[in-house]
Amino acid sequence: MLTLLLLVVSLGVAASVSTTERVLVVATDDGKVLLTESVTDDTTVRLEYTHSVEKTPVADVYSVDGTVLRMTHMEFNSYGAGLPATAPVERAADGESYVYELNRTYDQIVVSPGERAGHRLVIDGEEYDLVERSDGRSVSIYVTERETRVIDDVI
Repeated sequence: MLTLLLLVVSLGVAASVSTTERVLVVATDDGKVLLTESVTDDTTVRLEYTHSVEKTPVADVYSVDGTVLRMTHMEFNSYGAGLPATAPVERAADGESYVYELNRTYDQIVVSPGERAGHRLVIDGEEYDLVERSDGRSVSIYVTERETRVIDDVI
């Protein structure tokens, strides 16, 4: 008994503390997680791609709001099929592109990454190639909370 007490005192006692972390997840339809990235409210998430008809860059821009993605705006360089031709758009600060302001929330976004479109996900400036990561499979992008355990040494 004394030996056990001396061992505990010399090594310390480990205590586990649980915390909740919010993460953005990219997963395939079968549930395989391809990416998890820690996020907070107002983290900017951009889905960037080349428009299939217009062949111009498009960015769907979201902001993390709790466990939903709030689409704040869309950026694009031309009007055409599949782009908001009749929506109230404004010229962007660069003078070359357009901005369509939105306020829509999504529990998840489903994307079919493709070579031609070159889908990229940019989370607070960090870029991820969705085509490469997904190997051509459709993916769901969503925010969730997960519990993490931190082990502290207590003496």
